[in-house]
Amino acid sequence: MSGREAILGRIRQNISGSENTSSRQTAVDERLSRHPRNTVPERGQQNMDGRANLLKEILTGQSASLAEVNSLDEIPAEIADYLRQHNLAPELKTGAEGPLAGLDWQGANLETSSGRAEAGTETACSMAFRAAAESGTLILHSGAENPTTLNFMPDNHIIVIHSKDILASYEDSWDSLREAFPDGPPRAVNFVSGPSRTGDIEQTILLGAHGPRRLHVIIVK
Repeated sequence: MSGREAILGRIRQNISGSENTSSRQTAVDERLSRHPRNTVPERGQQNMDGRANLLKEILTGQSASLAEVNSLDEIPAEIADYLRQHNLAPELKTGAEGPLAGLDWQGANLETSSGRAEAGTETACSMAFRAAAESGTLILHSGAENPTTLNFMPDNHIIVIHSKDILASYEDSWDSLREAFPDGPPRAVNFVSGPSRTGDIEQTILLGAHGPRRLHVIIVK
C-alpha cells in the first residue's frame, strides 16, 4: 500500500458512512447551488460613484495609475499619451476579440497585435470583466478576449473597466460570473489589485517581481 492510499484510507475510516452515499452527494449539490455569502464589508456597499471612488483610492494606494474616459473610443488616445509619458514604444498587445479589438488604434499612431503575450511583449491591454470595490480588485477571465498571459508577462499592463461593472464585493462578482457563464466558468479567473510586488528580499518592496511593474487602469464612465 502506498503512502497516499494509507492516508486516504485513514480519512475514509474517520468519515461516517460510505464516501458515495446519496445524502452526502445531496448535501454537496445543495451547498454548490446556494453559493452562500460570507461577511461583505460595509465599505463596498455604496452607489456606483462611491464604488468607483473606492476602487480608485485603493488602486492608487497600491501603486497603480488611473485615468477616466467617457467612451471606449477615447481609449487609444489615452493609451498613446500614457506610453509617451513613460517613454514606452507605441506598441500594444490585446486580445483577439471583444470591445478593444474594434478600436481605432491606428488613429492614435499605435501599432497593435492580438493574441498571447510573448517574451518581448512590453505593454498589454486587457478588458476587466468586473471589479470588486471592497478591495480595489480587478477581475479578468481567460479567453480569446483576454489571454491570461497578458496579465503576467509584459512589464506594463493596462486594464479597462466600465464604471457600471464596478461591483461591491467578491460575492457580487462571482454571482455575475456565474450568470455570464451558466455552463461553467472560464479556464482561469485572475484577481488583480495593483502591480506585481514582493517584500521577500530584506523587507524591501520590489515591483515587477512576478508580473507587470506598472498597472494603468482606465475607467470608462
